[in-house]
Amino acid sequence: MKTKVRLALFIVTVLVATSLAACAPAKPQENGGSSEPAAPAQVTLKVGATTVPHAEILNFVKPALAKEGITLEVKEFSDYTQLNPALAAKELDANYFQHIPYLESFNKGTGNNLTYIARVHIEPMGIYSKKLKDLKDVPAGASVAIPNDATNGGRALLLLQSAGLLKLKEGVGITATPLDIAENPHNLKIKELDAASLPRTLADVDLAVINTNYALEAKLVPTQDALFIEDKDSPYVNVLVVRPEDKDKEPLQKLAAALNTPEVKQFIEEKYQGAVVPAF
Repeated sequence: MKTKVRLALFIVTVLVATSLAACAPAKPQENGGSSEPAAPAQVTLKVGATTVPHAEILNFVKPALAKEGITLEVKEFSDYTQLNPALAAKELDANYFQHIPYLESFNKGTGNNLTYIARVHIEPMGIYSKKLKDLKDVPAGASVAIPNDATNGGRALLLLQSAGLLKLKEGVGITATPLDIAENPHNLKIKELDAASLPRTLADVDLAVINTNYALEAKLVPTQDALFIEDKDSPYVNVLVVRPEDKDKEPLQKLAAALNTPEVKQFIEEKYQGAVVPAF
């Protein structure tokens, strides 16, 4: 009889232990892990840009980067000449405003070695006027405003040459200056002015050669308002620029990738209607 009682007690004990084990909470994974994937560590990137289209494009990719754990802080500059010095001084993590020839000219002139990690878009430069409807009507002695920085000034002169308004000396390229004009049949009066101010000069000059970002800021529509515009195969690709020691950092590489997505291409094409052209 005692044996039967002991056996019954043993069976009850086993059943109770099994029941308690089934109800116990699951142990967390070893090494502090959990069944849920860890949220990505948050990183903030400070990126300098001019407003249109650069800051607009950066703001477009903010949500995608946030999902990657990256907070994109866009610092808008009205004076683009301050953006590379700010990057070199480590006030920014990257900048996005310039084309490759401008970057190369800056590095050569300052001894820096900033580098680009993404090609994003082209802004075809245009010739604008509030006084003329056609370049065939350009009068003798017409005043023409161009950017006063080396690469954009040379680019403007090359565009005037492409439009048939002047001819430059053989072999001069993007660093051409007014001193390199070989033939000037209209006796054009070239005025070198700050690039950002050029839209405001349209009432005072016959022609102005304006970068597309400043034309857009002034509510000009390059594909409609320009009397002559650069070919879409222009070599002046706008790029994302960083310090060389940072070029392989993962957050910056993720930003570069975000700027080269089909979504960004569609955004550029739909928003700017040919005034800004994807370069990837």
